Amino acid sequence: MNRLSPKALLHSKWTKTRVTNKEKHFVVVVVKFDEEQRVIECVIEAVINQNQYSIDWHELKNSDIWKIGWI
Repeated sequence: MNRLSPKALLHSKWTKTRVTNKEKHFVVVVVKFDEEQRVIECVIEAVINQNQYSIDWHELKNSDIWKIGWI
């Protein structure tokens, strides 16, 4: 399991373990918080083609799917 703080999400880099559409490397480009500082939106962007995807930020904690950094 990847350790991750919501405050460190923005601009963090990730590598997807199962490549789809040749998209392997991603950057978190949007993180929005509610008034209680809980993440309400997280958007990642594929480096290769700039496609953006809204995801549940908790998915990034799953080390079977995501690796921290660009590997």
